[in-house]
Amino acid sequence: PRFLLVFDFDETIINENSDDSIVRAAPGQALPEQIRQTFREGFYNEYMQRVLAYMGDQGVKMGDFKTVYENIPLSPGMPDLFQFLSKNHELFEIILISDANMFGIECSLRAAGFYSLFRKIFSNPSGFDKRGYFTLGPYHSHKCLDCPANMCKRKILTEYLAERAQEEVEFERVFYVGDGANDFCPSVTLTSADVAFPRKGYPMHRMTQEMEKKQPGAFRAAVVPWESAAEVARHLQELLKK
Repeated sequence: PRFLLVFDFDETIINENSDDSIVRAAPGQALPEQIRQTFREGFYNEYMQRVLAYMGDQGVKMGDFKTVYENIPLSPGMPDLFQFLSKNHELFEIILISDANMFGIECSLRAAGFYSLFRKIFSNPSGFDKRGYFTLGPYHSHKCLDCPANMCKRKILTEYLAERAQEEVEFERVFYVGDGANDFCPSVTLTSADVAFPRKGYPMHRMTQEMEKKQPGAFRAAVVPWESAAEVARHLQELLKK
């Protein structure tokens, strides 16, 4: 493959935040206030562990979660982008780095028919324990001050590129498609050959604009904002013609 394409999941591949979506499987499709109040900035993973424990107590089962994940809509234009990538799969190595969870991502991608596009998925470990409760863990620990305690996407991407280099796979370019603040962190490491595709009007987009204002040229990758992922497909198509 000539190119590495990195995707985020929530509000990038899918048009919702899947952690919010699963509340649809809770009684009354809502969480009690005392659980919602335990959320702390930077500790979302721990908060979700409490949410899932509550849902387990309420008798929400694996099948209920699966149904929700399978029905979350893809973002606008995402099927077009995935079809384009399927046709050109020999050129792109595709990975997914997400602060959601493995079970949910696999359910969604299999239901949409695009699971096989991804060489590797990096996300928080999740599964079902003996009681049938949905459990979630942190992905790793890191020293980055800008990222949530359980995941730094920059660390994951940097390690992945180093590992592929050791296997003698070097990419001409890296493309990064995301939306959140935690997608901004890895995109700062991109070079001038690479392209960042932030979703228009979302935190990653705003942060690239702010960085450009404060330190012109510090963000090295080309920035191509998108509202529909079909725009990402068109941009990649143009590059392939060159």
